[in-house]
Amino acid sequence: MVIRHHIGDICSDLRPRFGGEISPTEAQNRSWFSHATFALGYEAGINKSTIDGNMVPPGALVTFVQKGIQYLELEANLSCSEADMDADFSFLQPLDLITKDVYELQNIIKEKKESLQKARYRDEDKDSKESDRGHEREHDRGKEYEVEHALEREKEKEREHARKEREKDHEQEHARKEREKDHEQEHARKEREKERELEHAREREKELEREHARLREKKHEREHAQEREKEHERERERERHQRDKDRERDKGKIEKENEKEKGKDKEKPHEDLIDTRNGGDEFIHVADGTGPDPMEIEPVETTTSSTSLPCVIPSCDVTVLEGHTSEVFACAWSPAGSVLASGSGDSTARIWTLADGPSSSNMANGPSNVAVLKHFKGRTNEKSRDVTTLDWNGEGTFLATGSYDGQARIWSRDGELVSTLNKHKGPIFSLKWNKKGDYLLSGSVDKTAIVWDVKTGEWKQQFEFHSAPTLDVDWRNNVSFATCSTDHMIYVCKVGENRPVKTFSGHKGEVNAIKWDPTGSLLASCSDDFTAKEIYTIKWSPTGPGTNNPNQPLILASASFDSTIKLWDVESGSLLYSLDGHRDPVYSAAFSPNGEYLASGSLDKCLHIWSVKEAKVLKTYTGNGGIFEVCWNKEGDKIAACFSNNVVCILDFRM
Repeated sequence: MVIRHHIGDICSDLRPRFGGEISPTEAQNRSWFSHATFALGYEAGINKSTIDGNMVPPGALVTFVQKGIQYLELEANLSCSEADMDADFSFLQPLDLITKDVYELQNIIKEKKESLQKARYRDEDKDSKESDRGHEREHDRGKEYEVEHALEREKEKEREHARKEREKDHEQEHARKEREKDHEQEHARKEREKERELEHAREREKELEREHARLREKKHEREHAQEREKEHERERERERHQRDKDRERDKGKIEKENEKEKGKDKEKPHEDLIDTRNGGDEFIHVADGTGPDPMEIEPVETTTSSTSLPCVIPSCDVTVLEGHTSEVFACAWSPAGSVLASGSGDSTARIWTLADGPSSSNMANGPSNVAVLKHFKGRTNEKSRDVTTLDWNGEGTFLATGSYDGQARIWSRDGELVSTLNKHKGPIFSLKWNKKGDYLLSGSVDKTAIVWDVKTGEWKQQFEFHSAPTLDVDWRNNVSFATCSTDHMIYVCKVGENRPVKTFSGHKGEVNAIKWDPTGSLLASCSDDFTAKEIYTIKWSPTGPGTNNPNQPLILASASFDSTIKLWDVESGSLLYSLDGHRDPVYSAAFSPNGEYLASGSLDKCLHIWSVKEAKVLKTYTGNGGIFEVCWNKEGDKIAACFSNNVVCILDFRM
């Protein structure tokens, strides 16, 4: 089938090469091969043939010649043993087909095929090379693509990096703006706080000015009171002089009557005790149980009946501690040992370690050790740092001081600063440890009271109930306490509570001091709310239930600017005694540890030691300045007194 197909293709291919199918006559008429036509007709004997020439179709000879040539061409191709029947035939030139035999034709075909093969090989090599070049180009394009892709990735990374940088810059810019905004807000807040602080400072200055004005007014009132008292003293002196004249004039008559009345006087009991001191008559009234209510002090009628003068404490029983350069406002004995602390207007406190025994040994050798607790750094004139109050803890290991600069400080027994408690915005007037020793309570002119955690040195709670300066504070137990103020109010507070546990509003004037009794069940307070008489301080006796002297009655002592000391029976609310031994306001009073004696100090420079039972002065000492505070040591054989002439005196007490 393949051979037949190829023969058909060859025959159809030869027709065009011989000009199509034409007859010999047409060829002759066209002058094609005219000689060849004659020779063929002569040699073939066509003229002798019996075949009708009209029956021969035109171009029959050419057709036969074509077929012969096709046959020779096919034979030459088929005779080649190396011929590939599936390959294309090699066409031969007609001249070669007529003039050459089959063998030569086969060689021609072979050469042509070799040529074609070589050409094919060349084409294949060329195609291979082209393919290789294509692969190379593809590879190059792949590399280029990879490079381009890598570059694109790099560019993408760069774009991503640039985007991140822009975002980072934006975030930084945003953060910068936020910081600037925060800074501006912080600056504005600080400015507002500064303005508020300035406003508070101005308010504090005004408050201090008002306080100073009030103190000046009080001083003026005290001076007037002193003048009135001096006038009363002069009046009493005139009365005594007049009585002396009367007695002298009626001496004879009195002597006769005295003889008659002697027996009667021996049988008649005395309702009033009279004590004559300093050349004049001083009255000590014994109340009959129907006296005025506490804090409602009325003038007490007195009579004169005294037969002895108090004993003056000799100088050998007095130790004078010098070192302060300004008034000494406060002093306190340590609960452990012969150690005394003092606070002064020179911005220092001092811890004096004294030798055991009488004052004569201290006078000879002086204090064995003095620690100076400075409340300033370098210059002292930047701000007033007067030490206004101080208190030892229950074990005598730490001393707390309060200062006019609004800071509380805790010191060791050796005088080392342990911590500085800084939150108050005004002078501290009162400072107290609780019995447990873990809390310290302070009251300030800034109208607040603060409970401090001693272990951490931080404030535990601030109580802002008063509307005016806080003047005094006192613990009821380890967690509750009372505060008083110039706003006439008293609040009982408890650590952890945000509201007062109890409120007292009965006073009509400034409340100067408050004190709980030893059991913590009674609270005493003193105020300026009575006519022309200012009760400055109060003290409970260490007697009654819950004390070391449970069999003795509980007594309250109050000292006043009218130069008197009142002793009150708390159970009945009656006045027991009015101790009239001072000539100027009494700033301090203190009971002895056994409750039998009372020490009092006044601006008249005198310290009196009273018998509580007999209501009379047993001993007295006169210094060179007004006395701001007195206190007993634990043993009850020494009394310390703070003087306005910058000294502290230690008095030996023996009966």
